[in-house]
Amino acid sequence: MPANAHAPAPATTHAHGTLVSAGVVLSTPVMDNELFEKTPIPRAYMTLAIPVVLSMMVTLVYNTVDTYFIAHTGNTSMVAGVAIATPVFTVMIALGDIFGLGGSSVISRLYGQGRYDDGRRLSVFCFWGAVLTGVIVIVLGLVFRGPILAMLGADSSTWEYASQFYTLIIIGSPFIIVSMTPTNLLRTEGFATPSAIGSIAGTLINICLNPLFIHVLGWGAAGSAGATVIANICTDAYYIWFLLKRSRNLSIDPRLMFLGRRLDITRHETGGILAIGIPASVTNLMQSLGIVMVNLFLLPYGNDAVAAMGIALKIVMIAIMILVAFAFGGQPLTGYNYGAGNMPRLRALLRFAYSFLAILALAMTALLIAFAHPLMGFFSTDAHIVELGAGMLRVQLLSTVCVAIVLVTTCTFQSAGKAIGALLLSISRQGVMLAITLFAGRALAGYHGVIAAQAMADLLTAILAVILFVVLLPEVRKHTETR
Repeated sequence: MPANAHAPAPATTHAHGTLVSAGVVLSTPVMDNELFEKTPIPRAYMTLAIPVVLSMMVTLVYNTVDTYFIAHTGNTSMVAGVAIATPVFTVMIALGDIFGLGGSSVISRLYGQGRYDDGRRLSVFCFWGAVLTGVIVIVLGLVFRGPILAMLGADSSTWEYASQFYTLIIIGSPFIIVSMTPTNLLRTEGFATPSAIGSIAGTLINICLNPLFIHVLGWGAAGSAGATVIANICTDAYYIWFLLKRSRNLSIDPRLMFLGRRLDITRHETGGILAIGIPASVTNLMQSLGIVMVNLFLLPYGNDAVAAMGIALKIVMIAIMILVAFAFGGQPLTGYNYGAGNMPRLRALLRFAYSFLAILALAMTALLIAFAHPLMGFFSTDAHIVELGAGMLRVQLLSTVCVAIVLVTTCTFQSAGKAIGALLLSISRQGVMLAITLFAGRALAGYHGVIAAQAMADLLTAILAVILFVVLLPEVRKHTETR
C-alpha cells in the first residue's frame, strides 16, 4: 500500500447502500473501472489524455492570440512589461496545482484501492484549500506589489504596463487558483471530457474578450489580464455546477470535512496531498523563476532581446504544453494502477508513454524549427526582434525530447507518491540546473551562452530523471503477476 494511505473516514452504512458522514447523506460511490483496469493501454491513455490535449490546444491558441494582440499594439515596452509580469500568472497556476495535482495523485490511488468515500472527502478539502490560498495571495500580492515588480525586472519603461497586468491578475487570483483544482480532480473519476470542456470554454471567452479589452476599449496590458480573470470566473462556475450535479465521487460540500464540530482531515492526509502537490507547484514556480532568470540575464542586451525571448518562449510553449498535456493526461491511469498494485499494466503504460512522447517531441521539434522565422514574423513586424527571436527559438527547441523524458518521469513520481523524486525534478529543469547553465553559459559564451542555457539544463535534468527512476521505483521494474 502506498505510503500516503490512511484509515477510512468515519462513516455509517445504512439501508439501500447509503453512507452518512459528518451528518451528510451520500450516495454509494459508483465508478466504471473498465477504463482503468482492462481497456488496452493506448486506448485508455488516449481516452484520458486527448481531452486534456484539446484543452491545451485551445489554451495555446489563446496564448498565441494574446501575444498577437499585445505585440501588434506596436509598443515594445508593453510587450516587455507583460512578459515581465506573466510569471505571476504562472505562480497562480502553480498554487492551484498544490491542490489539483496533489489531490488527484492521492485520490486516484484511493480509487485504485476502492476507497471512494475518502477520495470524496479529500476533494472537498482541496477545493476549499484553493479558495483560502487565493485570498491569502490577494492580501500579500497587493501589499508587496512594488518590491515584487522590481524583483521581476520592471524598469521605468515597463513599470506601468507590468503593474497593470500584475494588479488585475493578483485581484483575480482566487478564481485562477480554484480553477486548477476541479480540472485535475475530475479526471481521477474518468471525467476527462467535462474537465476539458470547462477549460476550453474559459479559454474561448478569454480569446473573445482580449481584442475587445486591448484594442477596442484601449485597456492594453490591463485588458489582457482582465480577460484572463473573467474567463477563469466562468470556468469556475461550470466546474462548480458539474461537481454539484454530475459527479458521484467528488464534492465541494464543506460539511464533509467535519465529524461533528471536529475537522475530519488528518495530518497524514494533508501531508499526502502536500507531499505531491508542492513539488507539482514547484514545477510551475520554477517555470516562472526560469523566465525571470532568463529575462534578467538578457536585460544587459536590451529590451529587444527580452521582447524577442518573450515571443520565442510563447512559441516553444506550443511543444511543451502539448507534451505536458499528453504526459499528465494519463496521470489518473498511472495513479490508479499503482494504487491497485497492478505493476505489469503500469510497466506497459510507462513504455507507451515514454515512446509516444519521445516520437511526438521529435516531430514537433522538426516542424517548429523549420518554421521559426515565419512564426516570429507572425507576432512582430520588427525585423530585428524577428531575427533575434528566430535564433532563440531554434536553440530552445533542441532539447524537446529531454523535456518529454522529464515530464513522464515527473508524472510517474507524482502518481506513485514519490515526493522526493518529484521535488528533485521540479527544482532542476528551470531552477537549479538552469541557474548553473545560465552562469556558466554567460561566462563561457556571453549572449549565446545565455540563449543555450535552457537546452543544456533540459539535457542535465533528463539524465537526472533516468537515475532517479532507477533508484526510486524498483517495484515498477520487478516482474510481478497482474492481480
